[in-house]
Amino acid sequence: MRAPIFQTLKHLIIGGNALLYLPPKTGTRVFGLDNYVAVRDPKGNLLEVIIKEVVNADALDNKAIDRLEDMQEGEETKPDKDDEVEVYTRFYRGEDNRWHMYQEVLGEEVPGSRGSWPLEKPPILCLRWTAVEGEDYGRSYVEEYIGDLIALEALSKAMVEAAASASKIIWLVSPNGVTRAKDITESESGDAIVGHKDDVHCLQSEKQADMKIAYEAVKTITERLSYAFLLSSAIQRNGERVTAEEIRYMAGELEDALGGVYSILAQEFQLPLIMRVMDRMQKAKRLPDLPKDVVKPVIVTGLAALGRGHDLNKLQMFMQGLQQFGPQALSYINIPDLITRWGTSLMIDMGGLVKDPQQVQQEQQQMMQQQQLGDIASKAAPNAVKAISDHMMAANQGQQPTQ
Repeated sequence: MRAPIFQTLKHLIIGGNALLYLPPKTGTRVFGLDNYVAVRDPKGNLLEVIIKEVVNADALDNKAIDRLEDMQEGEETKPDKDDEVEVYTRFYRGEDNRWHMYQEVLGEEVPGSRGSWPLEKPPILCLRWTAVEGEDYGRSYVEEYIGDLIALEALSKAMVEAAASASKIIWLVSPNGVTRAKDITESESGDAIVGHKDDVHCLQSEKQADMKIAYEAVKTITERLSYAFLLSSAIQRNGERVTAEEIRYMAGELEDALGGVYSILAQEFQLPLIMRVMDRMQKAKRLPDLPKDVVKPVIVTGLAALGRGHDLNKLQMFMQGLQQFGPQALSYINIPDLITRWGTSLMIDMGGLVKDPQQVQQEQQQMMQQQQLGDIASKAAPNAVKAISDHMMAANQGQQPTQ
């Protein structure tokens, strides 16, 4: 799904709208704004979507072709295999709070095309980049910077044309001089011709000052757009000493500006997508049926994810500040709780990763017991060696050894 999702995000950034269709079995399809229409209620909930596709008649089902009529000529003839047919697919929310679907070709419903899905597991995802109250469609990210984009395109075109014009070489030959224009045109490099250097001049546009103004304008607009589209080159300023903290701060500030977009995509894109994929995997027996009351997918992104990132930065600053008080300051810190908060800020699953206090206490007790046994063994070892030595000496002298 990586390739269609990447295409979907490009549609959202440029067009502001995109439709992602996940068929019942496998595959993912992306439709641009010119291939579908959508209707929403005043709250922004999707009510109806109609998709238009142009396919060859040979791709349709045989039963569907048998029931089609040629609406253009009014004759009951089947379309040829090479003919292109418009197929309309309608998705709508029924009164039973389920998604329903059917297809039409030339005004006739395609047999066997009806289907239905639960409301929380829709087969289509009608996405918006920026939601606008009371509108069925969203606004794109490019729309916010359309003025700079148009100006940059016009200036770039003018600079390219000016550069092409300036690169054109035209020699001006004085009509009253001794140098002939024909000799200048026909001569090759290294040839010697009769003439005077003052008779020949190269035509120059002398527009360097005007070109510099256009270049500075292009540079300024490009810099603004680089910040807007989060290019890494726009974050780092020109300087000899640019700290990592400065770059991190600028990157965080730019990403915070898109926190609202992340929240919209999490609600309308990521969570429904996960629900739909889980439903397809459960029907294919690739994922067990999960209890609804126990397991619930949650998307951690947008403002929640940015908030966790800020918590991590604050924790790092806090620990760096404690270093000023020396090692004794760590004795006032609850290390297990600090480890848990640090992992949570990094969005790491902490289940089973960090030992609980009971487990740490048991391991400490086991280590103490092993240490005590080692001390007893080390103390008893000299006595055991002396007893074995006395036993061997008594045996060599033929005496009865002691027990």
